Amino acid sequence: MKLRENCRYDLATVSSMGVRITPFNRQPVQSSSLFEMQSTSAETNVLNISASLGLDTLVMTRFVQDSAIASFIKAELRKRNIGYTGPDIPQGGPWGYRHQFNIADSGYGLRGPVVQNDRAGEVGRTISASDFDLERLFAKDGVRILHLSGLIAAMSESTTAACLEIARYAKANGTLISFDLNYRASFWKGREDALRRDFQEIASLADVLIGNEEDFQLALGVEGPEAGGKGIADKLDGFKGMIDRVRAAYPNTSVFATTLRQVVSANEHLWGGILFSDGEWYVEEPRPIPVLDRIGGGDGFVGGMLYAILRGWDAEKWLHFGWATGVLATTMLTDYASPSSEDQVWSIYKGNARVKR
Repeated sequence: MKLRENCRYDLATVSSMGVRITPFNRQPVQSSSLFEMQSTSAETNVLNISASLGLDTLVMTRFVQDSAIASFIKAELRKRNIGYTGPDIPQGGPWGYRHQFNIADSGYGLRGPVVQNDRAGEVGRTISASDFDLERLFAKDGVRILHLSGLIAAMSESTTAACLEIARYAKANGTLISFDLNYRASFWKGREDALRRDFQEIASLADVLIGNEEDFQLALGVEGPEAGGKGIADKLDGFKGMIDRVRAAYPNTSVFATTLRQVVSANEHLWGGILFSDGEWYVEEPRPIPVLDRIGGGDGFVGGMLYAILRGWDAEKWLHFGWATGVLATTMLTDYASPSSEDQVWSIYKGNARVKR
């Protein structure tokens, strides 16, 4: 797996941008009157690791023209060191386009987080490959890794077609493809057969393929261990067997990874991961981690792994760094991890929470 050299962008993605609204003090939505708003999407959560550590990143998206929420999102992306490209779309009246609202609390103890996605009129569902100058981005400027997620790939027929076309164009121009399957049943309803075929094509183009036990089974139809995360440390052989079957189905893919998560409570998880590359298995056995807010932990894992690949490290460090950035994400109230340095991430991996002066 060889990274393209002399590229304008290290990591790019396609995404529908929105905002998350979160109650203060871990309270449930229905009994809260104070909320905090952040700009978010699964795909930019992944980019945030590389952006925080100084690499050049880009999100390909759509915005609502003259929207205060769009202005907020753009300002947040600039603050996070994430570039953006894509058209501003006229709203079309009060019942026209808007950015999605993700209303989510963090949960506490045995009360798990509750997430409500309000996506009516979501402008990102209309993303088309024609929104972007693919020749400039991939042939002239150059992108080292294009990251795609099963969320944007399944959001609508338009976004599915866009992801396929962009992935094909990027691959033809030497860009590596990362695909996180990120299965969501509500996105697939009524389109199961078509999406299975389209996801299989994107997976066939991928150099890096990521998913949990549910993702591989439901998105690609590959048999795996029972979904749900119970007794996960005893299922490592089952996860390896699942990845072996995925490897057989997608022989051109170089890297396969899955997270291992068992929920003890909203505030404590067992967290691990498995990675396969170049004939070698790398396993981070699940260990207990404290959790402030779980949303974005999986994205943090992928983002850290891709950063490590971009840095040219050995494969074992890809898994270690991804494990630690996933942990970092769960210590923050934002959906994304924002490491201050590589040393901070390695301290997390080593379990060293001492004050650094």
